[in-house]
Amino acid sequence: MRKSMLAIIAISIAAVVAVLVVRGPSPEAGTASSHREAPLISEDPTADNTDLYAFRAPDAPNDLTIIGNWIPAEDPAAGPMYYRFSQSARYNIYIDRNGDARPDVTYRFRFRNRAGRFFLANTVQDYTVTRIIGRRSTVVARGVTPPNNIGPRTTPNYRSLAQAAVRPLAGGGKVFAGQREDAFFADIGAIFDLVAIRRGVGNAGGGKDFFAGYGVHAIALQVPISQLDDSDHVVGVWAATDRRRLTVRKVGRGKKRRTVVRNTWVQVSRLGNPLVNEVIIPTNLKDKWNRSTPRQDSQFVRFHREPILAAVINQLYGLNVPEKNRDDLVSVLLTGVPSLNFTGRTLADMLRINLSIPPSGSPNRLGVFGGDTAGYPNGRRLTDDVIDIAERAVAGKLKGHPAGDLLGDGVNQNDVPNLSSFPYENDPPSGFDNTKGQQKP
Repeated sequence: MRKSMLAIIAISIAAVVAVLVVRGPSPEAGTASSHREAPLISEDPTADNTDLYAFRAPDAPNDLTIIGNWIPAEDPAAGPMYYRFSQSARYNIYIDRNGDARPDVTYRFRFRNRAGRFFLANTVQDYTVTRIIGRRSTVVARGVTPPNNIGPRTTPNYRSLAQAAVRPLAGGGKVFAGQREDAFFADIGAIFDLVAIRRGVGNAGGGKDFFAGYGVHAIALQVPISQLDDSDHVVGVWAATDRRRLTVRKVGRGKKRRTVVRNTWVQVSRLGNPLVNEVIIPTNLKDKWNRSTPRQDSQFVRFHREPILAAVINQLYGLNVPEKNRDDLVSVLLTGVPSLNFTGRTLADMLRINLSIPPSGSPNRLGVFGGDTAGYPNGRRLTDDVIDIAERAVAGKLKGHPAGDLLGDGVNQNDVPNLSSFPYENDPPSGFDNTKGQQKP
């Protein structure tokens, strides 16, 4: 699925629809970096990419760690049909090594359900990981997801259950798939209340993390950098979900008339940089964006150069944010930043990371804006505050605009600490504990 006095403003459509009549349709409400960001995918949560991360971890600096999350806002007590990956979908992690916005390496995941017991659905799933390079496909792992964190009777010693589900990748690296705590943090509750900010301009705390107490389903990979690196050291990463499309039609005439059935895979969701489909792409194009590939993103460049969000900020807050000629946003989101993670002239929404930049010993939540080049928009770590970073970018931080140092949503970190080792996102909250509820006397 991200916003604030800036990125957050465009998401609150009700407050600004009259302002945007002359600018075209406004973005649709989302609930995270890409949680429920488009009309069709909001009806298909098991295929919905929510967040994507790519970073070099301090405990594994020679590997590229990639984490893709799916299924937004999983309530931990959602039984008896608890959440799980769809066995009718393909989940893909794509890696572009040469900047042409085409995948040079693909990791593809397929899941298979197990039969349930008693009255509960079985959340343990078998899965296969296939690595695709060119026309060559190789199964590099077979694994089993841990069960969802249902409660102490059903899933005791959950940390051990999850760690036991980590599997090696053939040729080096490791993989994990299963339920995790949602590492994303944002004050969505205030944002949707007509762009409310609980304290000041949001840069001094005071926010409430909407995602506290919720889970997601995650795919985590660690791939040796030696398998991906080249002379410019920069790779682009994105995640996507495919579903089958069945087409039935009649062809021929008379006795030669017959029924032709075509069964093909089509992409229904994708995610590179956070926030793009929520606050950059207009509502009437969101589904088209989800079906497109990064290589086709030049068709959307006008929305980066003249972001609707900047116009909304100015109408509501009078900040005089630059509304046109925003090549700074094109650089951050579509080409990479020169001397940091530039991949060439091809306009493509990918999460770009320079593999030659080591992990930071003192990570800053504002990433590059905080002087930490190991953070977003150079890759993305779990602790990077992409809401505040995106707000300040749209406010003109790269152009020296004073609003670029002010804005935020008041939530600066996750509600629980992330793990210091793979798969890094913490254990999902327990359905039995149900931290969002209160025990009655």
